[in-house]
Amino acid sequence: MEIMLVEGDITAQPVDAIVNAANSSLLGGGGVDGAIHRKGGPAILEACRSLRATRYPDGLGAGQAAATVAGRLPARWVIHTVGPVFSAAEDRSALLRGCYANSLAVADQLGAVAVAFPLISAGVYGWPVDDAVRQALAVLRGATPTHVTEARLVLFGAETYEVAARVAAAG
Repeated sequence: MEIMLVEGDITAQPVDAIVNAANSSLLGGGGVDGAIHRKGGPAILEACRSLRATRYPDGLGAGQAAATVAGRLPARWVIHTVGPVFSAAEDRSALLRGCYANSLAVADQLGAVAVAFPLISAGVYGWPVDDAVRQALAVLRGATPTHVTEARLVLFGAETYEVAARVAAAG
């Protein structure tokens, strides 16, 4: 799998699937989640409501992943995953890695070839950017999906991109 670091807007990525750093309600929110819902339009929210009414009545748990349509986005699908909130007192890195691994598994089931990931949990959930990048790259570099051949880690802002490039080069 080719892994690319991209500085930019995840909602503009021309890929098969965009991963959404969702909240457990699946009903939209801020950050990446809000941007995906705004740009993708009401079809995504409608599909998320359907998931809540059927498979996830209590919401999507941290580390899990589920797919919906992508609405007006340039992708075919949105894969929603809920990142853990960072805690200095408790190691939640396995949950964070699970977001990437489970999103890749869903992408593989969909037949997606190219997938764009945000830096999950590194925004309002407080995960330190350098470690969030390490966790993401550990999963993406170790993955062996059958369909996904391109994984983009889409980083919002030059500063986040520079940190990611340093971490990627070091490891």
